[in-house]
Amino acid sequence: MRRRAFITLLGGAAVTWPLTARAQQQAVPVIGFLDIGSPETTNIAAFRKGLSETGFIEGRNVAIEYRWAYSQLDRLPELAADLVRRRVVVVAAWSGASAARAVKAANPTIPIVFQMGDDPVEMGLVASLNRPGGNATGMTSMSAEILAKRLELLHKMVPQARRVALLVLTRTSDTELLIKAAQAAAALLGLQIEVFTASTNREIDAAFASLLQKQADALLVQPTALFYDRRVQIVTLAARHAVPASYFTAGFVDVGGLMSYGPKSYDDMTYQGGIYVGRILKGEKPADLPVMRPTRFEFVINLQTARTLGIEVPPTLLSLADEAIE
Repeated sequence: MRRRAFITLLGGAAVTWPLTARAQQQAVPVIGFLDIGSPETTNIAAFRKGLSETGFIEGRNVAIEYRWAYSQLDRLPELAADLVRRRVVVVAAWSGASAARAVKAANPTIPIVFQMGDDPVEMGLVASLNRPGGNATGMTSMSAEILAKRLELLHKMVPQARRVALLVLTRTSDTELLIKAAQAAAALLGLQIEVFTASTNREIDAAFASLLQKQADALLVQPTALFYDRRVQIVTLAARHAVPASYFTAGFVDVGGLMSYGPKSYDDMTYQGGIYVGRILKGEKPADLPVMRPTRFEFVINLQTARTLGIEVPPTLLSLADEAIE
């Protein structure tokens, strides 16, 4: 009788253990990661590091479903809907407001942690930076505000320039705010802004041909993953056509770009985003997590490129530069 009871117990355990294992597997939360760009343009290691700071390790106690749009904005609704169907518990929407808006359209209540250059208040994603008040929060570099500073520095570098080209990914509601900010800043400096769009290598080539036809004296490049991914092409074209250009990160200057001004580390925003996702997994609400903005910026000049363009860098700009590359 005891033997039969023991065998029955073993049999019950044999049934129970796999069920328990499956339940534990199902209990692992799944994060959705939707990025406008590609794995090459986003430092996922920084995101994972931030996530680990809150106790979540990918493959151990949390899973991540990655979706990359490769700068094809029309794919975002499909990718966002796919993540929602997979019942992710929170979505990290990266590299632009379009990603966050696609997720919100697919599911208006799912928690969202975004990383963008736009003003999330203007985009209708949060009520305010300090008190988001809804289901979304995250990081913004406030590109429109920074663009005015970039234009001011470019004007000091080439004071004779009067017509400035602004290269943007596409004319959408996201970029219209950036364009308006550029036009307002240009008006204060007595400059004119000409807008050019491009989303492929061929279109970038065509945009440079057009800005030359319109006799643009200088160039501003919109902060976007696609342009960063194609920074060598853009910098090469700017050098070939002798167009002084201002970029949003030192990665352009490292490959020969003239100058850059922007957040010291976009990777730090990605790291902080990982922390925010982890905090939400632990029960905090996006509504209570203030939108974060970068606190450190850097201004970098490539002196060799300046010499090649025949530009004598003003001492005032050199004194402002965090780094001058020879």
